[in-house]
Amino acid sequence: MDFFIKSAYAQSIGSSGGQSIIGALMLPVLLLVVFYVLLIRPQNKRAKEQKEMLSKIAAGDEVATTGGVLGKIVEVGEQFLTLEIAAGVNVKLQKFQVSQVLPKGTVKNA
Repeated sequence: MDFFIKSAYAQSIGSSGGQSIIGALMLPVLLLVVFYVLLIRPQNKRAKEQKEMLSKIAAGDEVATTGGVLGKIVEVGEQFLTLEIAAGVNVKLQKFQVSQVLPKGTVKNA
């Protein structure tokens, strides 16, 4: 039966005990590094870009909201802004709902 299944023998205690502890700690450390590089760092970068974009928004900019509404900003407050989505139709919404600033003239062509 040794041909199919290897026999388990007791291993001698020696200098190999320290190596297994280092090996066991390397896997969680490696996973943390991978999560940081692939998930946390890009998310922080996107959040920083979004915050910077929202701080530069001014009246007259054309924007798209997270709900897909296109419009022109009429008034900007500290937390809210007023968006003109059609002639005479103004909508008040929170600043963080703006997903992107569009080039001038995009709303007329849409």
